[in-house]
Amino acid sequence: MEGRNETSTSKFILLGLSEKPEQETLLFALFLCMYLVTVLGNLLIILAIGSDTHLHMPMYFFLANLSLVDFCLATNTVPKMLVNIQTKSKSISYPCCLIQMYFFHFFGIVDSVLIAVMAYDRFVAICHPLHYTTIMSPCLCGLLAGGPWGFSCFISLTHVLLMARLVFCGNQIPHYFCDLTPLLRLSCTDTSVNKIFVLIVAGMVIATPFICILASYARIIVAVMQVPSAGGRRTAFSTCSSHLSVVALLYGTTIGVYLCPSSVRTAVKEKASAVMYTAVTPMLNPFIYSLRNRDLQGALRKLMNRENTPSS
Repeated sequence: MEGRNETSTSKFILLGLSEKPEQETLLFALFLCMYLVTVLGNLLIILAIGSDTHLHMPMYFFLANLSLVDFCLATNTVPKMLVNIQTKSKSISYPCCLIQMYFFHFFGIVDSVLIAVMAYDRFVAICHPLHYTTIMSPCLCGLLAGGPWGFSCFISLTHVLLMARLVFCGNQIPHYFCDLTPLLRLSCTDTSVNKIFVLIVAGMVIATPFICILASYARIIVAVMQVPSAGGRRTAFSTCSSHLSVVALLYGTTIGVYLCPSSVRTAVKEKASAVMYTAVTPMLNPFIYSLRNRDLQGALRKLMNRENTPSS
């Protein structure tokens, strides 16, 4: 392209959430607290489910996987941002930028597909309760939990390989981590293949799971409305309320980032959506799933009591 200086970039500058130095101390304190809560909450969920044999069932197995993914998703982006604020250095090397982008998409894709898997689990539990243990066998659960990891590895690696072939005209990224869209805007070379692949992947890992979730809950609503007692309907819906809250948080932000037209997207909106996706949602998920789940609350109490009980 004429008038632009094509360079082989060795590092990028992450401009962060704000370019005003007076706001960085507040941002550091806020995101440090959010990250610590995210780590503590998700690790407690994993430990509680792993230590309580009563929770060794498909629903909690998928929840433990989701907590692990949320922990990793936040760890991939937030600590680097905190280090940049603390050291006043906003640079990230080109290889590290691609690695961060890889793991962001890797855990993001796993997260999206796992949410759909959990919707299918609720569909089987409510619509086919007598055959639940037969359908959700350990083999199927392993495939449903492990499949997204393998699929995500391939998709994320393809993103990185397509990005590695590009030449960049600048090195300032108006974001707090290396994401696909801001990097594509810096490219001097043709990005049409990258953009087509983004649309294909968005259809596979955002639109398709979302449609599966809608279909699962449509069947669930029909089944629940056939329950004669109001108490039974409330109980059935309460088992799905936590999951629906997570669905709203997850897909509300990802659709805003990757499926909205570029004409209505701005850097501020993209950063706000990314904060919701990489920091707020992983922090809130443990609370959403534990607040209305008595079994999980009981497991957490047992875990905390065990830790507080002195060994004889």
